[in-house]
Amino acid sequence: MAFMEKPPAGKVLLDDTVPLTAAIEASQSLQSHTEYIIRVQRGISVENSWQIVRRYSDFDLLNNSLQIVGLSLPLPPKKLIGNMDREFIAERQKGLQNYLNVITTNHILSNCELVKKFLDPNNYSASYTEIALQQVSMFFRSEPKWEVVEPLKDIGWRIRKKYFLMKIKNQPKERLVLSWADLGPDKYLSDKDFQCLIKLLPSCLHPYIYRVTFATANESSALLIRMFNEKGTLKDLIYKAKPKDPFLRKYCNPKKIQGLELQQIKTYGRQILEVLKFLHDKGFPYGHLHASNVMLEGDTCRLLDLENSLLGLPSFYRSYFSQFRKINTLESVDVHCFGHLLYEMTYGRPPDSVPVDSFPPAPSMAVVAVLESTLSCEACKNGMPTVSRLLQMPLFSDVLLTTSEKPQFKIPTKLKEALRIAKECIEKRLIEEQKQIHQHRRLTRAQSHHGSEEERKKRKILARKKSKRSAVENSEEHSAKYSNSNNSGSGASSPLTSPSSPTPPSTAAALGLGKDVKEGKDVRVTPTSSTCASATSSSLASCEHRGAHTASAPGCEWREPRGLTQLHPEFPKRNFEESRNL
Repeated sequence: MAFMEKPPAGKVLLDDTVPLTAAIEASQSLQSHTEYIIRVQRGISVENSWQIVRRYSDFDLLNNSLQIVGLSLPLPPKKLIGNMDREFIAERQKGLQNYLNVITTNHILSNCELVKKFLDPNNYSASYTEIALQQVSMFFRSEPKWEVVEPLKDIGWRIRKKYFLMKIKNQPKERLVLSWADLGPDKYLSDKDFQCLIKLLPSCLHPYIYRVTFATANESSALLIRMFNEKGTLKDLIYKAKPKDPFLRKYCNPKKIQGLELQQIKTYGRQILEVLKFLHDKGFPYGHLHASNVMLEGDTCRLLDLENSLLGLPSFYRSYFSQFRKINTLESVDVHCFGHLLYEMTYGRPPDSVPVDSFPPAPSMAVVAVLESTLSCEACKNGMPTVSRLLQMPLFSDVLLTTSEKPQFKIPTKLKEALRIAKECIEKRLIEEQKQIHQHRRLTRAQSHHGSEEERKKRKILARKKSKRSAVENSEEHSAKYSNSNNSGSGASSPLTSPSSPTPPSTAAALGLGKDVKEGKDVRVTPTSSTCASATSSSLASCEHRGAHTASAPGCEWREPRGLTQLHPEFPKRNFEESRNL
């Protein structure tokens, strides 16, 4: 793609900081070798995954390329005889999975081009060094005074950002650094505003900003030139590294871990906070603070790469602060990144994990107080302090700055409004990503809890109790139904006129037969119209008093809930002549 050529329509701008995870799903043995089928996933979305097939020789080639870092990576050893045995293949697969876990969880290794190409060849197959050279060559056609001395291969961590050592033809001894970068996923400025702001950067003058000598841009990338500094960056000072060495060799496995002196920490920290406050007051989004973006000139720190936010490039620490929903503005991002930088200056290495539960002994408790306010669990959960608040803390409040250079950075009102809108869009994407990560974490935690051994035991116990309770309820319900069936059946089969169903006392009294009923005589009533009416009303009243069901029947029949035959077995055997006489 030529330098002034527009990017193709619909181009997908990947966020290279989104972590890749890899899981070996299966292995297949061919005639002379074994292939491992690997499922790779970008971020938390299962839909954003794909399969790759790798042999052991592919792993071995990657491991040889990563020897530059000086780490002892756990790649399983080679085996020439018996390497097709089923048990050996299963054991090797476990070892290769462990190897993938190590390189994908290491913050520097997981972001390097070698690992990205191994896991995602479709998106990282291009040679960005060649692309950068082509576009830089196109630029030099219109600017013949510049000349490339040599490419500075892989001195930075970004895959899509390349560096070249430069010189001016009429000043051959002076060395400069050219940086070329592609667009990122957070580029929300219009092409016109983007190019205007890039070309505005050389006019930015500040004692703690590393000056840009030349800057230009097109619709797809930007190119900037700065003076080359032999001493390198703040990270080079901390790790005792050479500026021209590759990023992996310099910082992945430092030989000597030693923090800076307390006075250096105080001075450098105060200078960095001052320039952050200046940019925030100007409405200029930054969000890219780390030790490699701070140039050292004597005892003065100068900030680098202001163009990154204009290009829409993701932050070096994005995979950290995207986990915390309270770090949702570029100001709070800068403060959190300052905590990482302060930790490195203090201890000579980055934190093992974030948030940090406890901090090692520091040169001063004032240092720990600042670290706790930016990297502790409470800070990440509740939110970051402001830059102004950090400047008031004891670690930095008594630092005297001796610079006399007056800051200058004039941004037209129209471009300020464009920056404000772009900043809001960047923060909106960050908030949406944090929301998705939070929901995924909750779901994963719930699934893990649901599948735990303790939870399975609880569910079994509850299931047994529920089964027993259900059995008891079913038994009681069945007994109640059986009892109701018996009661309703006996009441319907006991009419008043049968020999086994004598006249109830209340009815007998109404007919003047109470004496005979008391003496145990059988009573039979032959209903008449008047007698029937009185007997019926009396019987209904008696039924209502007893709570029994009444049923309409011919004549004047009264029904007892239970027949006297059941209560007095001898009753049917008596002589019915007495009742006939009555």
